[in-house]
Amino acid sequence: MGESLKGLKRTHYCGEINASHIGQTVTVMGWVNKRRDLSGFVFIVLRDRTGIVQTVTSEKTAVRGEFVVAITGEVIARTPENVNKNMPTGEIEIDVSEMRVLSEAEVPPFQVADEGVALDTRLKYRYIDLRRPEMQRVFELRHKAAQSVRAFLSENGFLEIETPMLINSSPEGARDYLVPSRTHQGSFYALPQSPQQMKQILMVSGFDKYFQLARCFRDEDLRADRQPEFTQIDVEMSFAEEDDVLEMAEGMMSRVFKDVLDVNLPEKFPRMTWHEAMERFGSDKPDTRFGMELCDISDVVRGCDFQVFAGALENGGSVRGINAEGCAAMPRKRIDDLVELARTHKAKGLAWITLPEDGSIKSTISKFFDDDKLREIAAKFNAKPGDLILLCADTNKIVFEALGAVRTGAAKWKGLNLDGFDFLWVTKFPLLEYSPEDERFYASTHPFTSPVEEDLPLLETDPGAVRSRSYDLVLNGYELGSGSVRIHQNELQNRMFEFLGFTAESAAENFGYFLEALKYGVPPHCGIGLGLDRIIMIMTDADSLREVIAFPKVKDASCPMTHAPNEVSAEQLLELGL
Repeated sequence: MGESLKGLKRTHYCGEINASHIGQTVTVMGWVNKRRDLSGFVFIVLRDRTGIVQTVTSEKTAVRGEFVVAITGEVIARTPENVNKNMPTGEIEIDVSEMRVLSEAEVPPFQVADEGVALDTRLKYRYIDLRRPEMQRVFELRHKAAQSVRAFLSENGFLEIETPMLINSSPEGARDYLVPSRTHQGSFYALPQSPQQMKQILMVSGFDKYFQLARCFRDEDLRADRQPEFTQIDVEMSFAEEDDVLEMAEGMMSRVFKDVLDVNLPEKFPRMTWHEAMERFGSDKPDTRFGMELCDISDVVRGCDFQVFAGALENGGSVRGINAEGCAAMPRKRIDDLVELARTHKAKGLAWITLPEDGSIKSTISKFFDDDKLREIAAKFNAKPGDLILLCADTNKIVFEALGAVRTGAAKWKGLNLDGFDFLWVTKFPLLEYSPEDERFYASTHPFTSPVEEDLPLLETDPGAVRSRSYDLVLNGYELGSGSVRIHQNELQNRMFEFLGFTAESAAENFGYFLEALKYGVPPHCGIGLGLDRIIMIMTDADSLREVIAFPKVKDASCPMTHAPNEVSAEQLLELGL
């Protein structure tokens, strides 16, 4: 049972009371964080989302941890010997004149102050987990970031417009979450993977600057930086080109980081093409806070007897590697871990060369290369005593992906100082990606991305070489989001659909309303979608998106708290025609 609030109003939050309030009567409300009985007095530390404050009473009370109470009393100074310098409100306490128990609590499955609680337990009892001060700070920061985004875009002439949650299913991109229709039995809505087509139609509609903090849904395998539902800062601009979007995003990020963290970002972010990023870092979202760049040694080892290298070169691949500087003393087990990491990216393995401090040279491929050749290879990496060279041979795609992952793994083992916020634009991604399984090309992002104009003749002769007018914003090795200049000409859009294997009928069936809109005057337009959750994850140095989403899912896309997804009754299925 609990009492009501009748006639009682909160005057202050716990964390805002300080010495300037001494002598005032205040009312605070929150959860009992801690209780101590000492020499006839009961000390209760009260907690709300702003912090904690200590209260004291001589009255006996049965309250205990996590009871919800309202306390009225006079703010008094603690004696000098009782000041708690580790507590922001440690100079004062509240002398209780009235206490109301608003709600009692059972003993919780874990204490708010507990550390190391299993993730499943935290998420099952998320409402307790979210009471933790560190979690409350995350969501206060998230709120500030969202408000900063809205303020910046509003000040720059953008209109916030909501787009539908129930849309048509699209055959391109990740798997859709589908919603059955009761009134159109046998038909389904899709939850939007992003508002892509809708925001382009808003450009056709004359809203030349749109934004939305959009909820997006993708039915894909989860990992630490991915969730089935997430929030995207979605922006679109008419009569604009790449530089306009990039400058807008740079200004927005600078505003957010200054407002929220008081961090000054550079006025301009570095840019590199996708081709350069892959050649140098083996990744289209490289962490550029450290070196260990890829080096191509194909010419040095061409014609060798080592079949792994020779076979890769004969099949049009390459032999590349990284210099993990200062890692010659890396334990063999850790090297084996890096080999396995490379194999997860389809590489056959890694060869390695170490240069111990004594000036010698050792390698797993020493029976195929004498010391002089090994030193020639090492010289290509500018290696010195104490360095470790890791080599991979295969198709360029596999080599890039494997070494990109190994590079990051080696940096983590070395314990490099990776503080700060390192932004990077990666531009001109391939427009198309070939699927050997399906023996066809797919759009690398979506079929509405405009190709680089001078590459258009390659669409029929060398489609894999066609570059797109696209761009990704990368921060500390994470892709924050992507965008592109869109196709605004009906003829080119139809040509793109035809190349991707859509007949006129199937294109009309899947994108008919969109193609119809393109007939009625479309301004050149472009935009970007940035992951708000991922931005907050990096700003708070969290290990996972789960730490910055109020009610996240676990790896199998289920919710331990609500038990979603759950089965429904036969009656509901019958009503839906399922």
